[in-house]
Amino acid sequence: MDNTTGLKHTTFYAIGLSYKKADAEMRGKFSLDEKSKEDILLQAKEDGIESLILISTCNRTEIYGFSQHPFQLIKLLCEHSNGTVEDFQKVAYVYKNKEAINHLFRVGTGLDSQILGDFEIISQIKSGFVASKKLGLANSYKERLVNAVIQASKRVKNETQISSGATSVSFASVQYIMNNVEDIGNKNILLFGTGKIGRNTCENLVKHTKNDHIVLINRTKEKAEKIAGKFNLLVKDYANLQLEIQKADVLIVATGAQNPTIDSEVLKLKKPLLILDLSIPKNVNSNVSDIEGVTLVHLDYLSQVTDETIEKRKLHIPAAEAIIEDIIEEFLSWTKARKFAPTIHSLKEKLALIKQSELNYQRKKLDNFNEEQAEIISNRIIQKITTHFANHLKDEDTMVDESIEWIEKVFRLNN
Repeated sequence: MDNTTGLKHTTFYAIGLSYKKADAEMRGKFSLDEKSKEDILLQAKEDGIESLILISTCNRTEIYGFSQHPFQLIKLLCEHSNGTVEDFQKVAYVYKNKEAINHLFRVGTGLDSQILGDFEIISQIKSGFVASKKLGLANSYKERLVNAVIQASKRVKNETQISSGATSVSFASVQYIMNNVEDIGNKNILLFGTGKIGRNTCENLVKHTKNDHIVLINRTKEKAEKIAGKFNLLVKDYANLQLEIQKADVLIVATGAQNPTIDSEVLKLKKPLLILDLSIPKNVNSNVSDIEGVTLVHLDYLSQVTDETIEKRKLHIPAAEAIIEDIIEEFLSWTKARKFAPTIHSLKEKLALIKQSELNYQRKKLDNFNEEQAEIISNRIIQKITTHFANHLKDEDTMVDESIEWIEKVFRLNN
């Protein structure tokens, strides 16, 4: 699968890191906000990279793109994040061509998610593609690939039970709170920040605990009010943070900042406090654990909460993989056909020229020459010959580049 796109000297790569080898701190170094993502895309365009997609979530940061060497993509990531090349080498992966395609399919269908069958990543892939397309960094190959991954994701979701049973980090958070805090419906819960996992946790808490006085504080009050209305939360001013923390029994931190937003200085406690840090990078300084009565639980711990649901989901992996294999096969056939289509077209034109000159010759030579019949017969012969060549090129054992070269030589298609 060399030179997958038919472009000269470029290869399709997937480079990145995930929860599998990189801990929360390391993932935090490489996490990209919207501005960094845009900067990478603009830099890629300037560097002449033809196509690129970025994904950055709390569990992974990845770049999928065409380049002459994977280091071009690694360099882009390291220059626009807080991670170094040395950091990257310790925890990262680099896949090329078919391996890169396989990886994207596994990510998009929830098989590579920290919680098996979690499909939230597919929306990140979609928005990553849209952002690239806006800047002209999504070629037809990438568009077809992303659409194939979306199709696989839908089919895996609908045709298997890999996402059955409610399991996600936000659900694990709710489970943890309900298992560790008595009478949670009457306790004071404070959500600091508007990160997605924190929002989902609060929504689930409202639903499962019937707690109707959850407080939300965010630096921008407007954003907080928008979310609060949706989930029926009470909004308080950022200036009241310390006071509200003192009242709280549970503090959920979902601020999504690059540095800790909560440390021991902020906590002047009068009673025990459970803190859930649902941010990447970590937004709660570990020094809070030194304070008596404080329990600090981080996202990574909650992500390990695997229960029967996950074990049940594992049984559906083979069915999901069969669907992925099907769609990858279709996609690879398309890439092959796309590669040899111009050659088959040229071959048809060449045979049509041979036919035309032969018909002209026979027309002069034969008195009762049947133009219509000769046209039908010769066109059918041309169709059958080109179909034979096309089938040969489609065959998975065919060395497409060599065969194309051979066909072009024999029929002198470039002359």
